[in-house]
Amino acid sequence: MRTLTAVGHRGDPYRARENTLPSIRSAFVRGADAVEIDVRLTRDGEAVLLHDETLQRLWGHDVRLDAVTAPQLKELTDGAVPTLREALSAAGAGRVMIDLPGATAETVRTVVGQVRECGARERAYYCAGPATMLAVRAADPGAEIALTWTTLAPPRRVLIDAVAPAWLNYRFGLVGRELTDALHKDGLLVSAWTADTPWTMRRLIAAGVDSVTTNRVDALAGVRAGLGLSGR
Repeated sequence: MRTLTAVGHRGDPYRARENTLPSIRSAFVRGADAVEIDVRLTRDGEAVLLHDETLQRLWGHDVRLDAVTAPQLKELTDGAVPTLREALSAAGAGRVMIDLPGATAETVRTVVGQVRECGARERAYYCAGPATMLAVRAADPGAEIALTWTTLAPPRRVLIDAVAPAWLNYRFGLVGRELTDALHKDGLLVSAWTADTPWTMRRLIAAGVDSVTTNRVDALAGVRAGLGLSGR
């Protein structure tokens, strides 16, 4: 039976605020095989979940995350921004796709180290652009990587060899059957983000993708079930 990985984008953001523990738990309850989370460091080096550089959009504070300490962040958000350790625990046995926006070398070392310390290495994988994924590969030669790629021009072979990704991770509008066939021929899996309508989900599945990241994981689980696919 063909499988399709359903990934909750920042958890289940239409039911609970993105990148929070309730959002992570809700995504798994509603059919996700994995959740995608965004990880950055506070000023004092704590790995926490936040997509943006600042707290403005989600928490109403016009302050950069890297300008506040972990205790200050807790005070500003009533403790609602989880640490990476808390998120890995909340995911239970579920898979976690760790995005590293704006990552520095320190961020990569901290995150990879904490994943290892939490015993989550076998259920965590990483996504971001080439420079960050090269840093992840250096920090953990055995890490599972989804290399985010934003153009139809294929990555150079030297980059593929250096990063050694299991996946190429594309914006959904770029993905078609010709692309997925070519990547599968090269032994790569294909993930697509972020598809939120059943029509788009079905189109991606028809194009042969192996994983879909969505803000509406319950809708994707329904589409998957209707097509007779299983999770992975």
